[in-house]
This record gives sequence, structure tokens and C-alpha cells, in this order.
Amino acid sequence: MKVKKGSKSSWISNCFKIHDEPVPIMIEPKKEKKVEPEPVKSPNSAKRISYTDINSSMLPEELSASLPGSNLYVFSLAELKVITQTFSSSNFLGEGGFGPVHKGFIDDKLRPGLKAQPVAVKVLNIEGGQGHREWLTEVVFLGQLRHPHLVKLIGYCYEDEHRLLVYEYMARGSLENQLFRRFSVSLPWSTRMKIALEAAKGLAFLHELKNPVIYRDFKASNILLDSDYTAKLSDFGLAKDGPEGDDTHVSTRVMGTHGYAAPEYLMTGHLTAASDVYSFGVVFVELLTGRKSMDKTRSNREQNLAEWARPQLKGGPRKLSRIMDPRLEGQYSETGAEKAAELAYQCLSHRPKARPTMSMIVKALEPLAEYNEMPVGTFVYTAPTEDKKSPTADKKSPVESPEKEMDKDGRKHSNERRRHHRRHHQHDRVHRSKSPAVHSESDFHRDLMISAV
Repeated sequence: MKVKKGSKSSWISNCFKIHDEPVPIMIEPKKEKKVEPEPVKSPNSAKRISYTDINSSMLPEELSASLPGSNLYVFSLAELKVITQTFSSSNFLGEGGFGPVHKGFIDDKLRPGLKAQPVAVKVLNIEGGQGHREWLTEVVFLGQLRHPHLVKLIGYCYEDEHRLLVYEYMARGSLENQLFRRFSVSLPWSTRMKIALEAAKGLAFLHELKNPVIYRDFKASNILLDSDYTAKLSDFGLAKDGPEGDDTHVSTRVMGTHGYAAPEYLMTGHLTAASDVYSFGVVFVELLTGRKSMDKTRSNREQNLAEWARPQLKGGPRKLSRIMDPRLEGQYSETGAEKAAELAYQCLSHRPKARPTMSMIVKALEPLAEYNEMPVGTFVYTAPTEDKKSPTADKKSPVESPEKEMDKDGRKHSNERRRHHRRHHQHDRVHRSKSPAVHSESDFHRDLMISAV
């Protein structure tokens, strides 16, 4: 096994602790029991080391060696200063509950076998709400778990009081920024469904491990996007090992983010995989509506997105069209939106057992990602112009009359009334067409500027 030196980098987490008291730094007693090393085929198939199996006082190299198949690099603080240009403000990506995040670049000469690549370096803010426990939890989980929809942890730094993490760089930043940042280009319907599907696959992977993992902090800011809008889950500082044996839940201190945490978890502290499903439902509604999970700028009734939106998700197409993200400009599949709303409604059930599993959600989302119908407006029938001199006057002309048109009821509309009619129905029930409308997916990807965060 290669012992590498690593640093800590993290993506923006903004983890709100519902308890006011700070999270204690847990120092586990040193275990005397010897663990015989075993050959590991894959970090996902082997027995996974949990947080409680790690002695938090061990040396950096010992930590890396204790995680089967992790292959993590151990970086020095001096190396990370070079990589990030001394954490230059020009490389600053953002800051969350864990601490600031900076972009850096690793050349292929830094470590044997480590390819040249951009990275994101997350620095633990010693005075912040998170600490060594969350840092170590992230190293333990991401050091052993590998999946296309989990962000890759490259290495870490564990030097004196400094704690840093080094991740693969995700060029488009977080889903939160892509959805809610002012002046950003709106994500098309197909891209939103792609992100939802890939994030769901990441959660399903965690829940279906031999030793399941409950993510506990699923939210838009923890879903990162690469240049192709591939979604990956990041920030595992609050992740927990799931219940074992006959246990139905894990009892924990209530921690999470307002607007995303499941109601039963807030009331009892009982954590289950269904808690993650509820959080997924909130993010899914964010994708549909373009609204934040909590928005204090709205009226009291509309501040909590899940509570406000859930009754309307079952209100039929007309009611659903009123809560869909206006930035989509009506360019989405009406059938797909109805099916997505039904799925979100189930995820947000107040009865945990009534919620679907993440594997069921993945199966439901796969066909939704294929819906490409793009409504273009109301169907308008054009009456043929009459030309008595033309031998083809009885035939329908493919050229529209510049002055008058008739709808399917035979009523005449002026151009002005027709334009008003189209605008009105753009946000109501509209007919679908397979023809392209407004913009194409390729145009969107070509024109959208790559965001740092």
C-alpha cells in the first residue's frame, strides 16, 4: 500500500447544528486488540473500518495505513501552500461550516503515481462549528468508499492543529449555486433530472452497502457538479453508520440543516435511511420549483419549501404548473413533471415507512431523465388564404395569413390576442411537441460559463 501525504479540502457545507451546543471532539481510547491485515479486493466489498475503530491520536501515516484500500496521500502543510499559492484569495472557492475552500493544482512531480490535476483544498476552521471529529469521519468514509457519484478524496493534511482535505476539483461547483445564484443560466429540465438521478444513485449506494451508511446532510450545497454536470455527493462529516442487526434506527444528537432534516428525526433523534429519503425529496422539490428549502424572504406560509409544496404536488397539472420554476419558461415535459411531483410527494411523507427506498427512487427517475418533450405553446390552426385566381385556391396554404388566424373552435383572433393567448398558456397546460424550442442542451452547455463554485 502506498502511503501518501494528503491535505484537507472540502466543498461548502453550511451545516446548521440544530443543537446550540458545540460538537465535542471525541477521543477514542486506544484499543489493545490487534487487527490482522487482510488482502482487499475493493474498499467497497471489504469489511469497512468505522469511525469507532480509529484511534484519533494516531499518526498521519498510521491513519492512512489503517484504512483498507484507501490509497490516500498524506500532504504536508507546506506542500498545500505551494499547491494553492499560499491559499491565495484568487483561488478562493467558498466557505461553509467546516471552513474555507481553495482551488489548487498538483503537478505530476509531487508524488509518484499522482497525476497532474486541479484540486479543491478544504481547510478546517479551528474556531468553527466542526472539528477533528468531522474531519476524521470524512477521511474514514471517503477514504474507503469509491463510487462514480461520490466525490473523490485524494488525500489529507494532519499536522499539529492543522486539518485539511484534498478533493478532486468539481468545475461547476455546487447545485445550490447553479440553482439559486443570481444571473446564473437556468438549468434545463433534462439536466435537472440527470442531477437528481445521479445524486439518488450516490445515496442508494451508501444505503445498500453491507455496512450501510446514512448520509444525514443531503442538501443542494453538498451536491457537486463537474464540467459535464455529473453529480457527486460531498462532505461526509455528519455521516453515520446505519443500524446493525435487529436495530431499526441509530440514536444521535440532532444535527443537520434547517429545511432538509426529516420531521421524525428532529423530534426523536432516531436516524434511519428514510431520513435521507426525506432530504432527497426536499432537494428534488428545489429542482422542480427553483425555490430554496428555507426562504425567510417569503411569507410565513411559504418559507418552508417542503411544507408549502407538498399539498400542491398532488394538485394536478394546472396546480403543478403554478409552482414549477418560472426560469424553465415552460420548457419541460408535462408528463415528466407530473411523475416527478408524485415521486417527490412520496419522499416527503411524514410517515417514514411510507417513503420509497433510494433504489426505488433510482428506478423511478431513470425514465424521467429520458423525457425530452419541450412545450412550445398553444396549437393554432391557420385557415388557408383564398385566391380566386389560383387554381389551387381550394387547397390549404402552408403560408400563414399575416392578419387573421383561427383556433380549433373556429373563432378568429387578431395577432395581438393570439400572442396574449400563447403567453397565458405558456405557464398553464400546454400541448407538447417533439420539435426543439427556445434552446437546446448543446447550446446551453456551450454558452454557460464554468463556475468556480
